[in-house]
Amino acid sequence: MATRATWWSVGHVALKALGVLLLVPLLYLLAVTVGGTLTANADWREPEEGVTLFIRTNGVHTWIMAPAVTPEMDWRALAPAADIKEPRLAGNYIAFGFGNRDFYLNTPTWADLTFKTAFAAAIGGGPSLIHVDHETDPVEDAYTRRLVVSHEEYRRLVRYIRDGFQLDEAGHSMPLLGRGYGWSDVFYESVRAYNFVRTCNEWTGEALRTAGIRMGVWTPLSQSIMWRLEREENE
Repeated sequence: MATRATWWSVGHVALKALGVLLLVPLLYLLAVTVGGTLTANADWREPEEGVTLFIRTNGVHTWIMAPAVTPEMDWRALAPAADIKEPRLAGNYIAFGFGNRDFYLNTPTWADLTFKTAFAAAIGGGPSLIHVDHETDPVEDAYTRRLVVSHEEYRRLVRYIRDGFQLDEAGHSMPLLGRGYGWSDVFYESVRAYNFVRTCNEWTGEALRTAGIRMGVWTPLSQSIMWRLEREENE
């Protein structure tokens, strides 16, 4: 009887553990759905004139593409062309992304992705990097959405992005020279911490919300961002 009771107890604990394992992803998906559906800055409307941005996705990660130079900000001082492998590729737009340091540096291609790295990036924390890519004349396509914001909204967006750069004692950004994915991009040290709440895509959503643009209250997935922008186009 003692043996049977022991096995029953072990099985009961195992079932509880399995229930918790199944419940956690379900709760996460529920939080993602609710966070993407609830709206911050609900009264915002896209102005007819202002600063033209582009939001790009690769299906997993999102970037904010901003003009290299406007009256509000000259990004060339913070992200100079000299920091990339081929300075001649510097264009009139700069794309900004945010992510886990280990994931960025150790996953140049999806073939390099390991379970350990993916798991740490999904639920862990740690230091982060800002990924900068220089672009020329971006256009809308299946992976890119055009977004016009007012000059005041852009000033707030600039502050959010700029304040995420770690600066040295001389006030200069800190590039990881030679550690980009290609010839036109580079990583910079960031002061913001990465965690399962502030994911790479939530950074994009947080930046847009801070600027005053209509966005979900929590946007941890690429779809959380792009779905909202597609709705804006259709309204």
